[in-house]
Amino acid sequence: MPVLRVSRLTLFSPRRAAVAAAAVALVALTACSKGEAPAGAGGGAGGGAAPPPPEVGVVVATPTDVGLVTELPGRLEASRVAEVRARAAGILQARLFREGSDVKAGQPLFRIDPAPYAAAEQSAQASLARAEANAVQAKALAERYRPLVEANAVSKQDYASAVAAAKAADADVAVGRAAVQTARINLGYANVTAPISGRIGRALVTEGALVGQGDATQLAVIQQIDPLYVNFTQSATDALRLRRAMEAGQLKRASGSNAASVRIVMEDGSDYALPGKLLFSDLTVDSTTGQITLRAEVPNPNGVLLPGLYVRVKVEQAQATNAITVPQQAVTRTQQGDTLTVVAADGKLSKRTVKISAAQNNQWIVLDGLKAGEQVMVDGFQKLQMMPPGTPVKAVPWKAPAPEGSPAAAGAQAPAPAAAAKQ
Repeated sequence: MPVLRVSRLTLFSPRRAAVAAAAVALVALTACSKGEAPAGAGGGAGGGAAPPPPEVGVVVATPTDVGLVTELPGRLEASRVAEVRARAAGILQARLFREGSDVKAGQPLFRIDPAPYAAAEQSAQASLARAEANAVQAKALAERYRPLVEANAVSKQDYASAVAAAKAADADVAVGRAAVQTARINLGYANVTAPISGRIGRALVTEGALVGQGDATQLAVIQQIDPLYVNFTQSATDALRLRRAMEAGQLKRASGSNAASVRIVMEDGSDYALPGKLLFSDLTVDSTTGQITLRAEVPNPNGVLLPGLYVRVKVEQAQATNAITVPQQAVTRTQQGDTLTVVAADGKLSKRTVKISAAQNNQWIVLDGLKAGEQVMVDGFQKLQMMPPGTPVKAVPWKAPAPEGSPAAAGAQAPAPAAAAKQ
């Protein structure tokens, strides 16, 4: 049986030798990489630097006197309102003012036909003249009877009658004078004048209308708008809490007096330039809403404010002494209480229960539970969610974001020229 013999030169050809050498090199590299991996991992765990602590924004608690400003809805009202009515019956002859203008007290506004009242005055004058003549005659008769009755020339009865007639004549004179005065008053009502100074509205009747027949016809309305009243409501619970805080010494009255400062906020959000003062608060509570009514007086020399306008009222009723303010986002409010996070000097965090009073300009007023100089965490809560409990932090000063629409906010949103060029 023939046998096939293969020489060693055939099995170990140059091509196969190269393939075998490449395989050996690959195995060596794999072994080296597997051997170095644990060493590198061990060096990173043992000799590498620890990650830096996360940065959180903080504010330093600083005591100060803070005015407790409450913003409440209100409505403006004229300080004085007078309805101009016809007190004399007749035909309206003329309107003597310009609608919507300012008028002075006593200024003529309307004229009613005065002819009937002028005639009535003349008749009263004639009646008065007749009564005065009768009084002169009766008084003269009584004077003549006086010496005669002493001489028994006239009976005492006749003298007594003469004296009584003289006194009755004097009474008729008084009645006549009163009738003349009444006629003059009615004649004066024919000229309708302004009862107060203020701004008059539109005329409610026109020339030729019959007014004052039966009821006193309303002709126009005058409103005094400088100053104006602003009526607003406050929760009775808040008012009681404020009063108790004042009695406990936690708060004091604004400006040291009962006249609290009042500011008006217009519909567009702008503040009215002139401040007002609180006049009074109602003594009763509305049983349906639980609100009490307050009234303030606001100067309005230029007539910018108008009666009936709805506004927001900022009233400073009290001041918190040595109070600490913190941003609202730093406080967590729950049914169990209000808490915030304090950052110690070593970066440790601790929860703190505090007592807050009110909010002012996106700031909570802290009355108790926080000391001066302590650092309150405001920003960076999301960074700590991925960290284990007890992780120290690095406190950095927190800056409030700029309001939308302000130049600072616009500058922060606009890309830098270099960055825009790279894009």
